[in-house]
Amino acid sequence: MSNPHDPAFLVKAETLVDALPYMQRYAGRTFVVKYGGHAMGDPEKAVDFAEDVVLLKAVGINVVVVHGGGPQIGAMLKTMGVESRFIDGLRVTDKQTAQVAEMVLSGAINKEIVGWIAKAGGKAMGVSGKDGGMVTARKVQRTRKDPDSLIEQVVDLGFVGEPETIDTTVIDTISAAGMIPVIAPIAPGPDGQTYNVNADTMAGAIAAALGASRLFLLTDVAGVLDKQGELLTDLTPAAIEGLKADGTISGGMIPKLETCIHAVEAGCEAAVVLDGRVSHAMLLEIFTQEGAGTLIRAG
Repeated sequence: MSNPHDPAFLVKAETLVDALPYMQRYAGRTFVVKYGGHAMGDPEKAVDFAEDVVLLKAVGINVVVVHGGGPQIGAMLKTMGVESRFIDGLRVTDKQTAQVAEMVLSGAINKEIVGWIAKAGGKAMGVSGKDGGMVTARKVQRTRKDPDSLIEQVVDLGFVGEPETIDTTVIDTISAAGMIPVIAPIAPGPDGQTYNVNADTMAGAIAAALGASRLFLLTDVAGVLDKQGELLTDLTPAAIEGLKADGTISGGMIPKLETCIHAVEAGCEAAVVLDGRVSHAMLLEIFTQEGAGTLIRAG
């Protein structure tokens, strides 16, 4: 029989008591979680992630998962002998690549995540932006300066889209039924074409449309770091612009933070960039005073 006076048991009890105010604060609210990166390819981290979202749902938080799958798409294209090309971090997507992306994202990856959640004791339903008219996409327009002439040139990324309209009916219905929506970032355009949408962008647009309490972008870094490598725990859009200007923020972190800014300025309460490689990082961020990532608020 377990000893109730064992210090380890008391620590567990105190942890639950410390988390209670946060559970009460967020009960009935919505969290949108973008899941991807290396954490998605690690079975142990996948188990942790599934346990986290099931726990959040169990304490009354409506969790919506939007997943990526870039490495898996790349691997499938390589197997098929199709070379991947990127411009500013976005995969140039011809018709064949778009079909492969839909197959991988809406098929294997989506159902694998649904399976992990079921194994952790939860119920999930896998869908894409196509289902129920959830997302309508528009073709992404990008320009680049020619390095020689310095003239702006239009870059055609093919079937790469970004959300134009969001209808939350399907998400609301799944959540109200006690299940967790797991969304693949595929959406149709008004022209009937299928577009591959960046998962961060999709998650941010959905978080804004739902008026989510939190948007979580699980990444492969601890969060936003200063020039000394220390974690910056709280940022505003103005502060982010300053960090971009002085070179503190660069590379792939810029589009992630732009997604966060768009989300919080369009109705999401706050966004968090945190390390998906850390076990139970979301729980540490939500249920502790210290947090675990970089929080972005509108101001």
